[in-house]
Amino acid sequence: MKTTFGTKQDAKPDWYLVDASGLVLGRLAVKLANLIRGRHKPIYTPHADMGDYVVVINADKVLLTGKKEERKSYMFHTGYFGNEYYRNPAYFRGHRPEFILEHAVRGMLPKKSSLARSMMTKLKLYAGTEHPHEAQNPIPFKG
Repeated sequence: MKTTFGTKQDAKPDWYLVDASGLVLGRLAVKLANLIRGRHKPIYTPHADMGDYVVVINADKVLLTGKKEERKSYMFHTGYFGNEYYRNPAYFRGHRPEFILEHAVRGMLPKKSSLARSMMTKLKLYAGTEHPHEAQNPIPFKG
């Protein structure tokens, strides 16, 4: 029996709609990363982009357990010596609420590759309930 590998031409992406309100950040990020990579499909191939498109609404209402809302921090660096700065999730909830979920999903994809960048384009995050992807008829994801 011969092993078959899926290619990008074999992939037939679906669209999924996920409501993130009230869901825990890490558990949701794992499910989203698996959908984007295509790990739920029988034709999954690690070195090819076989995943589906995922539209996430209410990304601002994702939950952080414990005291992560105050204690967790995201580090950024300007490129100059000594110019690193930190922001907590409470800051991002006010300025860019999609960043928290985007950062968690990006950390669960292949590292520093063009494959990961192309997979991240399949993730559509929105803070409210409206999204411009009604024409694609996204399937509500229960998982």
